[in-house]
Amino acid sequence: MSKTPKISLALGGGGARGLAHIVVLEALDDLGVRPTSIAGTSIGAIMGAAYAGGLSGRDIRDITLQRFSNRAKVVQLLWQMRGKRKLPKLSITDIDPLAVLESFIGDLIPASFEELQIPLCVIASDFYGWRETIMRSGDLHRAVAASIAIPILFTPVTIDGRVLIDGGFVNPLPFDRVENGNITIAVDVTGGPQEPAMQSGSDIPLPGMREMVFGTTQLVMQSITNEKLKSRTPDILIRPPIEQFGVLEFLKVKEILEAAESERDNIKRQITYELDRL
Repeated sequence: MSKTPKISLALGGGGARGLAHIVVLEALDDLGVRPTSIAGTSIGAIMGAAYAGGLSGRDIRDITLQRFSNRAKVVQLLWQMRGKRKLPKLSITDIDPLAVLESFIGDLIPASFEELQIPLCVIASDFYGWRETIMRSGDLHRAVAASIAIPILFTPVTIDGRVLIDGGFVNPLPFDRVENGNITIAVDVTGGPQEPAMQSGSDIPLPGMREMVFGTTQLVMQSITNEKLKSRTPDILIRPPIEQFGVLEFLKVKEILEAAESERDNIKRQITYELDRL
């Protein structure tokens, strides 16, 4: 193919498992391939914004490792961000996702979509509108904050008078929202509830409330993605082996990256194969 190929990249939601996106970004960098369009949901929106803003995969790895290396500091920072609202009994906490974004990576992501080097689409869920919200312009930090606003953990975000929550409830793997290209790559990091290892004859323990909440979210996301894949598939579907990690296990960043690293060469082979077919 004489012209530079157009590569579309969709980065899915999955909480801490989405740190595996870093290895995919590094694989693209290894090949000298730069996406021409990116769409991201939840953690995928964070990674997509950082990458579209000009950071390399290696940059994102180094910064992530550095900022999640001190457990005590991370916990203290999150505690300080807790809101003062009266909480319902089911609430785990009450944290402003925009404050989290600004504190951890606000200096790494441009303030607006218009400042990005690569076009980016960010997905959130309109809580009262019962629909998907697609954001491609305006305040990037607020858009990403809305996309990561997992209920029970984070407070919702308002944009243009709408109440928005995590995008995984409507489009957990937004490969249908990237600009049309020659090759579409989708990275699915949803995972699902993991059945505990049991000794023979033992009764399986019931999940706790938090595990139920996040596990149910994963089931919804899996169902949406599976239905989408019945009607349309990306050219490359990547599912890093990170199912054993929980939604909130960001402090296991080293272990998550190590688990995903085993797929780096396979990812590069798949991309090279598709490029050679053009």
